[in-house]
Amino acid sequence: MPPVLHRPQDVEITNRVHLHLLSDSTGETLEMLAKAALAQFEDADVVRHFWPMVRSRQHLERILPELKANPGLVLFTLVNLETRSRLEEACSQLGLPAVPILDRVTEALEKALGQEAHGRPGRQHAMDQAYFARVEAIQFTIAHDDGIGWEDWEDADIVLAGVSRSSKTPTSIYLANRGYKVANIPLVVESPPPSKLFELNRPMVVGLTTAPERLVQIRRNRLLTLNEERETDYVDNERVKDEVKFARRMFADNGWAVIDVTRRSIEETAAAVIRLYNERETRGTSQGAKPI
Repeated sequence: MPPVLHRPQDVEITNRVHLHLLSDSTGETLEMLAKAALAQFEDADVVRHFWPMVRSRQHLERILPELKANPGLVLFTLVNLETRSRLEEACSQLGLPAVPILDRVTEALEKALGQEAHGRPGRQHAMDQAYFARVEAIQFTIAHDDGIGWEDWEDADIVLAGVSRSSKTPTSIYLANRGYKVANIPLVVESPPPSKLFELNRPMVVGLTTAPERLVQIRRNRLLTLNEERETDYVDNERVKDEVKFARRMFADNGWAVIDVTRRSIEETAAAVIRLYNERETRGTSQGAKPI
């Protein structure tokens, strides 16, 4: 008969995991990677402990008691060797796994580029030209939301067109945070868009479409948040179908790329737009219908 294994009475079996994120900068990169990884696990009971701007051993020493009190997985991006070594030593003593999440990527880039990486905390967030370009893109996008400022659309990188509640604004803001100047225009059957929309040369125009049934559901939820329960054309099934057909016809007539957002998250829609934009830049051509 195999031996019976007993667990100590003071050890509690739990599915909860403590996740410690330590960064010597804002921790934005670390949080994004952790979020992407956690998305692969359903119903994960994860308690996140976020420790940004850890740039000295003294700061780290104040955090170590928290690691001991809440043992779990430690993810870090620390470039200072002394701070990093102390964290790894402490984690080893506490029996905690510590993962330097950028090491493999950095090592691969060092080999590919033939040079050593600069050990400078927060280097990717430096206020360089790219930073100010992103700020400018965000300002432009906010100022050209919902058809506003159509006179300046030629200065945009991307123009999103679609019926009401087809994710134009959130997708625009997401793209702006990636550095793209974006304008968006709602397509309304009774109110044709400015003629400028059909005369653009520089921007890439992308049509966003969705399933009418899903659109009705989203619009109903929107009205409920506004305490509006009356039935209107805005949520009429046949009316919404006509709106979607009207928009699709416009996309086809003008040769604009089309993205169906029915089952896409904002991030997925933005990724599809960026792919189309990069392909267009590579080809060096203007518009071209390419449903996604």
